[in-house]
Amino acid sequence: MQTQLADFIKQTPKGQLADSILRNCVHCGFCNAACPTYQLLGDELDGPRGRIYLIKQLLEGSQPTQKTQIHLDRCLTCRACETACPSGVQYVRLLDIGRDIVEQRVKRPWLQRVLRKSLLFGLPYPRRFSVLVSIGRQFRFLMPTKLKTKLPRAHTIKKTLNTKHRRRMLMLEGCVQPAMAPNINLATTQVLDKLGISIVAADGDGCCGALAYHLNDQQNGLDRMRRMIDACWPEVENGIEAILSNASGCGVTIKEYAELLQHDPLYAEKAARISSLAKDVAEVLADEDLSSIKVSPRRIAFHSPCTLQHGQKLNGVVEKLLIQLGFSLTTVADAHLCCGSAGTYSILQPELADQLRVAKIHALQAEQAEVIATANIGCLLHIQERAEVPVLHWIE
Repeated sequence: MQTQLADFIKQTPKGQLADSILRNCVHCGFCNAACPTYQLLGDELDGPRGRIYLIKQLLEGSQPTQKTQIHLDRCLTCRACETACPSGVQYVRLLDIGRDIVEQRVKRPWLQRVLRKSLLFGLPYPRRFSVLVSIGRQFRFLMPTKLKTKLPRAHTIKKTLNTKHRRRMLMLEGCVQPAMAPNINLATTQVLDKLGISIVAADGDGCCGALAYHLNDQQNGLDRMRRMIDACWPEVENGIEAILSNASGCGVTIKEYAELLQHDPLYAEKAARISSLAKDVAEVLADEDLSSIKVSPRRIAFHSPCTLQHGQKLNGVVEKLLIQLGFSLTTVADAHLCCGSAGTYSILQPELADQLRVAKIHALQAEQAEVIATANIGCLLHIQERAEVPVLHWIE
């Protein structure tokens, strides 16, 4: 695709990246065939190819409108288009650049601004979010139904022991997960303990930066990434074996620190080191002898999050582990499609998110699984609202 970038971005790192991405695109349309929003809406501008054209126009100097913003906002950033693309187009990087330009030039309606600021106020802060969740549970009876269903009942937290082993890994606890599903981190600790691996926590561990970055508050997101690097760095210097994430949405972001901070003279080198150490918990188990782990076989429908299969390119890894351990897996139709959670998408685009969830749950429950398993807290909470069987993280 030929481009004539405008002067405001032509000589910048973002402009050079965008130009490179656009030139790789041959507008073949394979991306639209894999795009959930294009399948739902049938509008070229709600598919990757159409959005690429919109972003190209922005970069060439066109003035964005609210219509431009709506079409870019509707993207789930599920990356199914990147998996389908024969030319290797880095669509999500181009989308980030386009959204940033639009965010600076198009003022959102005040209700949208309030909602986005509310999400940024609560979600990235584990302690603050935990307090808000606790208050919400006490006054659940006063909450509207739509909000009430997003707040799961308090969990009975399982006790677990973490013996000190020679092998040590740092685990990112996440910002939402400790309050909404604390047993995921406890189960991870317990499983790794059986494998002779100790878990350590980062001092000041909080949000990895993904939330702010994908809400188009990109500078805030990058600052959070720097703070996460600072929190992890003492343990990196102490020789931890890996930086572990059991939320695939966080994991894909940590793995991209190297790329996102490559032009930061103070953090580029550290970011590259952090990304090189980042692993999903499935990657760790895939390299271990699992004979010490005993399970009660169950019939499982596994939902592979977009951030796991399209973002981290780990499609099939969890499924293989579950079968190896003795579980029975059902067949899930259209497993490459997003469930509609997509970070804060289910809150910001509830109608589209619900349509995607209905289709996903139908596929997951089609073969009468006893339990639905997934690998990301956002997907878990989103599917859990409507599923007829228990929904757990696969490590549980």
